[in-house]
Amino acid sequence: MYLYLNGEIIEEKQARISPFDHGFLYGMGLFETFRVYDGHPFLLDDHLVRLQDGLADLKIKKSLNRAQVLEIVKDLLLSNGLQQAYVRFNVSAGNGEVGLPSTDYENPSVIVFMKELPSIIVEKQAIFLQTRRNTPEGEYRLKSHHFLNNIYAKREVGKNPSVEGIFLSADGFLAEGITSNLFWVVGEELFTPTLETGILNGVTRNFVIQIAKSIGLRVQEGYFLPEEILKSDEAFITNSIQEIVPLAKIETLNLLGKEGPVTKRLQSVYTKYRTSLWSKNELAKEIQHGPKQIE
Repeated sequence: MYLYLNGEIIEEKQARISPFDHGFLYGMGLFETFRVYDGHPFLLDDHLVRLQDGLADLKIKKSLNRAQVLEIVKDLLLSNGLQQAYVRFNVSAGNGEVGLPSTDYENPSVIVFMKELPSIIVEKQAIFLQTRRNTPEGEYRLKSHHFLNNIYAKREVGKNPSVEGIFLSADGFLAEGITSNLFWVVGEELFTPTLETGILNGVTRNFVIQIAKSIGLRVQEGYFLPEEILKSDEAFITNSIQEIVPLAKIETLNLLGKEGPVTKRLQSVYTKYRTSLWSKNELAKEIQHGPKQIE
């Protein structure tokens, strides 16, 4: 594997970071994961907006734009002989004194690597986790290096990739999956937990909400108890690598899974635009100039 480290494309075995990097010492770092389809980094602009917002919040001075990131991605695709890829884009705080800082980080490290896409999982089953979702360290949840809560949850679920764990908040409300956002369908209404529960503001989550509204679904974000999802017809989870994954079962409740009509409609639109869009905000324009109705 070839990766990008602070301006250079190098072999994996050459990669080095300092033990005094605060991303290592204190978890002061952020990352984005996204997919490349036929050379196109899907929704890259949305990922960069979230990344830049997080960097500002952590006082890590680094400005990244589409052109810069696209050049890195293209170089890595060429070096690794890939056209479809899983990409992880990391920005770490960089070296600092031992001790908790109060000033800005002026020299962050950028590490980017990619790999072949994992096998597609057509549908999953889910359980409610005993591990509760921790509260964000700040005002909202960052996509940061702090992943211990997720690791505890994954250990609870086990190795089976076809089983997803559903976090509940400390107050007992539905939150999100271990590395995914959560949705369910009742009739022609789509439900998802509010960001106020402390969940990640997922890029794919926002795109799916945009799709749903474009095809006439009513979307409700709010505080929901576990029994409410157990009244659903369909449910699915989302993230940028797995896309939209139907749930065939939650606890003992059997669902429509991959045969769910609403889930299939959302998947159809998602697939149609994943080789062209840079941001969810482009969707309405694309639909307006495309077919009048999405089947």
